[in-house]
Amino acid sequence: MRENVVKSFLRDTYQTSSPIPFIITGQVVLFVLIHLFELIAFAEITDKNLFSFFFGQLSLPGSFVTFVQQPWSILTHPFIYAGIFDILFDCLWLYWIGNMFLNFLNRRQFWFVFGGGLLGGAIFYLLMGQLGTLSSGAYWNTTAFGLAALISGIAILVPTLEVRLFIFGNVKFRTIALVYLALELLFTGLQNTQAIVPYMAMIIFGVVFMHQLKNGKDWSMILQVKKRRKLQVIHKKEEQGSTFRRKHPYDLPNQEEIDQILDKISQSGYDNLTSREKEILFRASKQEE
Repeated sequence: MRENVVKSFLRDTYQTSSPIPFIITGQVVLFVLIHLFELIAFAEITDKNLFSFFFGQLSLPGSFVTFVQQPWSILTHPFIYAGIFDILFDCLWLYWIGNMFLNFLNRRQFWFVFGGGLLGGAIFYLLMGQLGTLSSGAYWNTTAFGLAALISGIAILVPTLEVRLFIFGNVKFRTIALVYLALELLFTGLQNTQAIVPYMAMIIFGVVFMHQLKNGKDWSMILQVKKRRKLQVIHKKEEQGSTFRRKHPYDLPNQEEIDQILDKISQSGYDNLTSREKEILFRASKQEE
């Protein structure tokens, strides 16, 4: 009997270690809910403009005074979109770039770069509103800051990585990243001058994080949660002449091996890794922290 299509889709989409499907689902669900209020206003069911109210409450304000009245917006603003093409564009990029990032690194590092980009960009945005030089006072939403950190980070991690495009053939990802970030920065500046400096800061954040990682310093370790272990006393006689050593889950693969593989990727590309090196990198990316 053939498996139900819906069950198969849900299993393949959500029963994975990747957080990306859940992020995209949150964006789509909130987009639909917010625009349901717009339909209600259009049908004149109520005199209140619920769409504008909730859109403003969930978006990040350009003024710190307004932010104090709605502090939750620092968490909700990446999930709020006004137009269908805006959310479609960002979701496609997040799906592609996010999965590319997770092919090389793990979930903890993804959350540090992507989440750090969103949070750091929001803080910079509020600071720019206080300075007043480029302040626009406009509301900010979307995942642009997080995507900027991810894309710039991957460009540094694998500078020789090539992507096959339908029209242009093989193109280095570094070139794609430069074009994307330049265009996004240009459009951001035209629409909201207050977001220019935060966007540039998150590009730098992704670059610096990846440089430090390649030098053996993983800033994302601050997110590591150490699990408590229950003390157990086991009385067991050791066999004479046994050379068996129990390997700790953190011993394999070790950080030194991973750093060597990342160096090899930066020099000759991912495709030149051996099957064993690819397996080590895959196991490291899926390792539970």
